[in-house]
Amino acid sequence: MTEEYLKHEYDVVVIGAGGAGLRAAIEAARSGAKTAIITKSLLGKAHTVMAEGGCAAALQNADPRDGWKVHFHDTMKGSKWLADWRMAEYHAKEAPDRVRELEQWGAVFDRTPKQLINQRNFGGHTFPRLAHVGDSTGLEIIRTLQERGIHEGIDIFMEYTVRHLLKEGDRVTGCVAYTRVDGEFHAFSAKSVILATGGITRCWSVCSGSWEYTGDGHALAMWAGAELRDMEFIQFHPTGMVWPPSVRGILVTEGVRGEGGRLTNSEGERFMFDYVPEMFKGDHAETIEESDKWVEEVVSGKLATVRRPPELLTRDVVAKAIKAEVGAGRGSEHGGAYLDISHRGPEAIKKKLPSMYHQFMELAGVDITKDKMEVGPTAHYVMGGILVNAETQESTVPGLYACGEAASGLHGANRLGGNSLSDLITFGKRAGEFASKRSKDLAQPSIDDAQVQTAIEEMIQPLNKEGGENPGVIYDEMREMMQNKVGIIRTKDELEEALVELNDFKKRALASFPGTSRRYNSGWHQALDLINMADVSIACALAALTREESRGGHTREDMPTPEDEYWGKTLNIIWMEEGEVKIRQEPVEEMRDDLKDAIKEVKTMIAERAEEQAGGGK
Repeated sequence: MTEEYLKHEYDVVVIGAGGAGLRAAIEAARSGAKTAIITKSLLGKAHTVMAEGGCAAALQNADPRDGWKVHFHDTMKGSKWLADWRMAEYHAKEAPDRVRELEQWGAVFDRTPKQLINQRNFGGHTFPRLAHVGDSTGLEIIRTLQERGIHEGIDIFMEYTVRHLLKEGDRVTGCVAYTRVDGEFHAFSAKSVILATGGITRCWSVCSGSWEYTGDGHALAMWAGAELRDMEFIQFHPTGMVWPPSVRGILVTEGVRGEGGRLTNSEGERFMFDYVPEMFKGDHAETIEESDKWVEEVVSGKLATVRRPPELLTRDVVAKAIKAEVGAGRGSEHGGAYLDISHRGPEAIKKKLPSMYHQFMELAGVDITKDKMEVGPTAHYVMGGILVNAETQESTVPGLYACGEAASGLHGANRLGGNSLSDLITFGKRAGEFASKRSKDLAQPSIDDAQVQTAIEEMIQPLNKEGGENPGVIYDEMREMMQNKVGIIRTKDELEEALVELNDFKKRALASFPGTSRRYNSGWHQALDLINMADVSIACALAALTREESRGGHTREDMPTPEDEYWGKTLNIIWMEEGEVKIRQEPVEEMRDDLKDAIKEVKTMIAERAEEQAGGGK
């Protein structure tokens, strides 16, 4: 039996309406392409909004010593030297122009006394580099991009879930989707398709992501024959809410620590001083006095000439330190750590961190101007994703592009805070530009009815049973298993067990029964989501098992090899063959000589600065 579906034709179809998708669509439309955005949720409900702390770009407004070379160095160092150095170069050079462009489009950033865009400190950044709007930076960027997008004549399809990419030979020619409200089917013909679907963190039970974050883009790319990389690297943001249970995992912006927030254990100790890795020695304060001096300089608006507090170490280091304190019996009352910003005073907190003040008052009954917050690691971001060309953002499948969290390369083993927002606008722009260029030379692809009918058949398969397991039960159990066995600390035995269990979860998902209706059926959506979540989780666990070292967002308790610049510089490449997830390892390509020189130059500058400070030049 054939199902009816509606047909649409576009030059460029963008799947996802967060910062990356919007910026890609704007660029494609500005370049003359007929452009559509398909979004699983509502316009404006994007995870970009969760990026509260700021957008990293070397504008040099807070410190004239900053520049693209320093930002490039910080990104490569933070990535544990696994980032795609071409992407890191494009990003460091182009991010300032993308931020200034947002300002021209109406984004209202916080200002310095000289009325320049203000910039704040963040973990892993040598200088204050994050352009911000209080602690609502992502929200302001989404607002600005949405307003700009409306004027570019982009068609928007809200509450549509894409389940299949159409192909003609090797190239992608469109996609098939269903409407979440009434279960109608739609086929889109497109000369280029851009995946901007965000991350995968709903695969873990404690996460900062909302219901949409089920790895749709990662799975669509794998199913269409594209390659993924770095899937073992999951960023557990060190500070998510831990109490009450209903808000577990909700993000507490790094901006709290960027404004001088202090992490303490149950014994009142600022434990981060005990967890500074060798590679970061010299960059961070070694005493409380030095740390307090830094806060004084930040508050007074002077250049921060002293070393930053260890609370601003990279996210992987801070997250593991909190977990270690909890494991040693020094955790907070509800199994996290305490984060205190009250010493900054009510006026400064309400001005600089208004969203955090309201979040804790409304969700936890905690007044952060007086009391400590309880925080702990939460699955927040996937560094891994679709393997793309650094310049064009095209995947290994012609006609299929990716940008934002769905793509990989820029962040390597660990993403620096603030680099996500500048990633979205830098590579969203590039994806839109090159997808549009490609579409100019192509005829409109025809929609292959046989492919569409096969896709529809797969979509309605869960509804055509006479009974089966509730998909909600499988969803909860699989996420809890991922939290326990593919979480912040991993071992070979647990990863091997996880792979066996994930294959079983996938079989259960395919046999689940959500009822028979296509209208308003959240169980149906969940039954379908489970299939991509299982495949993406298998990719993560397989990559984690294959990487026999600890690096960045991947920690093997049974392989605590010291991280350094040169050891183990390989990439895990994932693809799918006849329904099975496969993996191979490739060496990291050697960096260009001029970029190596830039790294040396920055290292020398940082060493000289540390020497000055150690000699009393503070």
